[in-house]
Parts: sequence; structure tokens; C-alpha cells
Amino acid sequence: MITDTEIKIEGVEALVAALGEVQAERFITLIMREPFDYTKWQRELWTKRSIEEISKAAMQNRIKR
Repeated sequence: MITDTEIKIEGVEALVAALGEVQAERFITLIMREPFDYTKWQRELWTKRSIEEISKAAMQNRIKR
């Protein structure tokens, strides 16, 4: 099990890798600025995509990396 600090570091590193430094900072600012229900956000995030589409996109993303 990793510490909370390690999780934060890995999370920021993942955001920067995915979005770049500027967009990652912007994302963090957006999350902190407004009330945010992560569970609700996750439930609504992929409502227009099937499990197969999400899986295929994830596999393609992994191959790119």
C-alpha cells in the first residue's frame, strides 16, 4: 500500500502526462473551484459509450504508451 502523498504525486504525474502541465493545472483548478461529486461525475462520464468502446479506447491508449 502506498501513502497518501505518493498517491497525490502519482495522480499529478498522470494528469501532466495525459494533459500537459498547463491543462493539468487548469483541471485541478476547475475541480477545486466548484463543488464536485466524483461519484456522480464517474456515473455520467461514459453514458454515451458502450463498455466495448471504452475498453477498445483504453487498449489503444495503452498501446500508444
